[in-house]
Amino acid sequence: MTESITPHRPDQPAPDMEWDAWGTAEHRTELGPEVHTLLEQALGVRPRRNPLAESDVRLAPAQLTPERRTGLVHLLGAEHVLDDDATRLRHAGGKSTLDLLRRQDRDPQPAPDAVVLPADHDEVLALLEYCAAQSIAVVPFGGGTSVVGGVDPDSGHLSAVIAVDLRRLNALSHLDPISRIATLQAGATGPQAEELLSAHGFSLGHYPQSFRHATIGGFAATRSSGQASAGYGRFDDMVEHMTVATPRGTIRVGHPPASAAGPDLRQLFLGSEGTFGIITEVGVRVHPIPAVVEHRAWTFPDFATGADALRTLVQSGLPPTVLRLSDEAETGLNLALHKDIGRTSPGGCLAVTTIEGDERYVRDRAAAVQEILGAAGGADLGAEPARQWEHGRFGAPHLRDALLQAGALAETLETATTWSNLSRLRAAVTEALTGTLREGGTPPLVMCHISHTYPAGASLYFTVVCAQTDDPVGQWVEAKKAATAAMVAAGGTVTHHHAVGRDHLPWMTDEIGHCGVEVLRAVKNALDPHNILNPGKLIL
Repeated sequence: MTESITPHRPDQPAPDMEWDAWGTAEHRTELGPEVHTLLEQALGVRPRRNPLAESDVRLAPAQLTPERRTGLVHLLGAEHVLDDDATRLRHAGGKSTLDLLRRQDRDPQPAPDAVVLPADHDEVLALLEYCAAQSIAVVPFGGGTSVVGGVDPDSGHLSAVIAVDLRRLNALSHLDPISRIATLQAGATGPQAEELLSAHGFSLGHYPQSFRHATIGGFAATRSSGQASAGYGRFDDMVEHMTVATPRGTIRVGHPPASAAGPDLRQLFLGSEGTFGIITEVGVRVHPIPAVVEHRAWTFPDFATGADALRTLVQSGLPPTVLRLSDEAETGLNLALHKDIGRTSPGGCLAVTTIEGDERYVRDRAAAVQEILGAAGGADLGAEPARQWEHGRFGAPHLRDALLQAGALAETLETATTWSNLSRLRAAVTEALTGTLREGGTPPLVMCHISHTYPAGASLYFTVVCAQTDDPVGQWVEAKKAATAAMVAAGGTVTHHHAVGRDHLPWMTDEIGHCGVEVLRAVKNALDPHNILNPGKLIL
């Protein structure tokens, strides 16, 4: 049986992120004088020029004709078709370092010609039909957290482009507590989804760094991976079914719990980044809110020993809910940022684990984890370092913003490979970043951690910090090119969970081959023959 519920929505709307930063103002990070001194002494960072004020930003003129705008108003209502500069600016792209640097451009900036807010699946469907007939490009917009150009307002070969903001589609529409499947509308953010589910005693447990702002539809469209993936899997592992609006009509995919009726069409839309259709509803696997959560941190003498310990643990079939390992540089920096500058770092590499579930499960799993990691060379540091990590786990983008304001170039990139190839891939990417970002003889700070693990391999998540040059956009573009080329050459994927977007598009043929690209193009032509959906992303 299923629980009979009236579709209900969160108590509060999702907050808009700032136009020139990640997140909202209350989460801004301020760097202390000790950090500024460290940046100058270690990396040669110099203060940055005064940032551009929002009132000084100029947007490219809107290209939507009055007749087309009237048609959109007829479909959605005047209050849900917005073309003021403030709204257009907040939908002008994502939140990568390049996005934020480009927001400081004094030349006219690209932005969607209008932002529309449909109320439900039928309005999305009608909107796509109208835009196909009127040759208007459509960019699906969830939380706006893309860091790979995935929501850039690209009109492609068309004369106008709109952003379709899905925030009004944020309800929990169905719950099956026996099967533990919840159906959520695509515009619900991570916190909204947890709020809605917790009222019924359930949790999704998907906590990517973008959790506060990213949406259920965005998680599916980008194959998101949360920080608790060791226990609950990636988001695409959680998806049981989806409803998708396309220019050719509605598609419903997924037959839980399994089916042999041909290829699983869910896989066409998971990771499709809004290029095949707009996901409007997602059925996801949920679990009861954990009764017990145990935190534990470990230190390993070096990254290779720690990585081998994580491999042993994962391949044992007894992984914790969260499992992460920082290299020596990241471990040391985290110590410094916790106001311990001047204190000698203990060295080594910090691993963080959490285990969630009922009391018996947590007790038994914690004992197994302790035995395996201890035997593999780990020293138990207790709960506090893991609690500190959890407390600040959504804060790294805010630190990135503060570093940018201070005159540093700071950005992240990620990849994945097999365990046997992990060391080779890490060395290749580190060398590429160091070689391209060495400014005036000063090498950048390149840090790495294992963020997600699998029986066959793991992801590597890199953070790099260096002094900005006079052309920081060009500086990072060249570094990203070199690092991505190194990933390809060293047997890694070009993206583990950030998605393709615009930034990784040049390497898609390397990733899936010419034939694979043709398959994606054929699907695109079948579902979106006028190429209105998110032009310039995923497929050349």
